[in-house]
Amino acid sequence: MSADVSQAKDPSPRRRIAAPVVGLVLAAVSAAALVSCSTDSDGDDSSSFTPTPTAADTASFSGTSPSALASIGESVKASAKEAASAAASSASARASAFEASVSAETVRANEAAQKELADVEGRGNATADVSMTGLPRAETGGLLALVVNITNRTDETASYAVQVDFRDPDGKVVETRFVGAQDLKPGDRAQPLAISRKPAEPKLTAEIAKAQRY
Repeated sequence: MSADVSQAKDPSPRRRIAAPVVGLVLAAVSAAALVSCSTDSDGDDSSSFTPTPTAADTASFSGTSPSALASIGESVKASAKEAASAAASSASARASAFEASVSAETVRANEAAQKELADVEGRGNATADVSMTGLPRAETGGLLALVVNITNRTDETASYAVQVDFRDPDGKVVETRFVGAQDLKPGDRAQPLAISRKPAEPKLTAEIAKAQRY
């Protein structure tokens, strides 16, 4: 009786080996099912996945390439230079038109003034009869122009010759203009223009260097 009980409790070697194997198989199948459910579900994907990088699709790029930007920059610079050149030409044309408005009579008076002052020493005898008033550059085509006010303060008819010097910031005379008025009656006034064609910079100052009544 005791011998039969001992044999019933002692399983055969084949059965002892098969049981663990079956357990391992079942565990592997369960793990595969869990992985399948994790990747197919709409929830969070807990599996590790390394994507393969792909090259950028340059055909669909809608921006501007660096070379195109450089070309645009050069075009803008060229346009700015052309605009500046056109503005300078326009200013020169306005200046020429302004000077052309001076009458032939005035030109003759200015030439006579230069000849008269050639032999005058010092500042002359009529500086008290002469003054100057500046004109806005907007009205002179960008030129530095001054109205030379000449008034005959004597009791007799007289002619006047005036020399206007333009000095740079260092005090150097860089330009000289001559203006004149002929046969002014007592109390009459003439207003010839002294015009400089020097650039706007550096700024120049004008002074009456000589004024002669004759």
